[in-house]
Amino acid sequence: MKVMVVGSGGREHALAWKIRQSSLVREVFALPGNPGMEAVARRLPGDPRDVATLVRAAEDNGIGLTVIGPEDPLAVGVVDTFTGRGLTVFGPTAAATVLESSKVFAKGLMREHGLPTADFRVFDSPEEARAYVAGLPEGPVVVKADGLSAGKGVAVAAGKAEALAAIEEIMVLKTFGPAGRRVVIEEFLTGEEVSVLALTDGEEVLTLGAAQDHKQIHDGDRGPNTGGMGAFSPVPAYTPEVGTVVEERILKPAVRAMAASGRPFRGTLFAGLMLTAGGPKVLEFNARFGDPETQVLLPRLRCDLVPLLLAAARGSLAGLRAEVSRDAAACVIMASSGYPGPYEKGLPITGLEEAAAAGATVFHAGTARDASGRLVTAGGRVLGVTAVGSDLAAAAARAYAAVERISFRGAHYRRDIGGRRRGAARKEG
Repeated sequence: MKVMVVGSGGREHALAWKIRQSSLVREVFALPGNPGMEAVARRLPGDPRDVATLVRAAEDNGIGLTVIGPEDPLAVGVVDTFTGRGLTVFGPTAAATVLESSKVFAKGLMREHGLPTADFRVFDSPEEARAYVAGLPEGPVVVKADGLSAGKGVAVAAGKAEALAAIEEIMVLKTFGPAGRRVVIEEFLTGEEVSVLALTDGEEVLTLGAAQDHKQIHDGDRGPNTGGMGAFSPVPAYTPEVGTVVEERILKPAVRAMAASGRPFRGTLFAGLMLTAGGPKVLEFNARFGDPETQVLLPRLRCDLVPLLLAAARGSLAGLRAEVSRDAAACVIMASSGYPGPYEKGLPITGLEEAAAAGATVFHAGTARDASGRLVTAGGRVLGVTAVGSDLAAAAARAYAAVERISFRGAHYRRDIGGRRRGAARKEG
């Protein structure tokens, strides 16, 4: 069969890389893809948010399965249109994607159905939000933009002053655009953060594993949030016992709650969790594969991914299981200087063959070809350098050895990916 992956980042490169390994797959297409994906997929032009372009690409190329990577195409209803035209597609409908696209909806659903999460309040006006913060005791608090904001719409404020500044940025300055029309202000949870990815067909839940993301730009979880500066898997704190609790008290209830709300959910259910002293609590839900979590979870997946995606899309996951390696994986993101602020593009990249020779798989996130065909930087997060090892230390060492072989001017990366992090690890968004 032919499979089309929609998107152009590191997550989509990892998906195309894994899907191409399937014995069921004859050819992989990527719309629009990136230069790194050309080794495993044929690129197609187009905007992944343009539903008509995606439908035409699927029908013209005889695509048997379309896998949606980013959240924006899901939110505009790509899955709804594909399903209406009899095209097999993996991902939730627009109505179900609201679980990610509106934090207000997600928090309300969790409260109504008793899913463990932080206490919260919702505000439509900056004046009311400011007044609420002013009445809180001094201490950390979390301020979230309601809508999609590319992983950056969450401020973990150390105190009232920072919380008020976040309200100003989100609701008044509208840094995140329409996403900031409403804010969620919630209690600060402490513990260890973990991301859990599961496939669901609307009833059954199949967990692919857990990873820990490093959101902030600098070592030691300092600086502003980013789309993710690296990840590792497995997470030592996420024991089989914890996994059972998460599945029974969070993942399955969330799927049932979405069905009860008239928004049945099929696709990837991403749960961002805090492992608190009182048990796992939900920080956020996403409606797609995580980035960069996918870059460490898929290399650990020993079974064929495609049958699982097809089963989830068709409502037939019952009886299937995911086989996950005991090996560890680490992904180090190489970013442009200045990211997550302004950054220069078009800088030549060298050393990728040497990195591969060092035992890494390099997933492209923000790359392009210049007029002469050279590989150059084209985004804030440029490359995800992933390696697998017998344990986390070995995987991280191999990833960093590969990173040292790659070069572009101003390349920035964290040097603590894979280090154990305890305490208040609130970085979701």
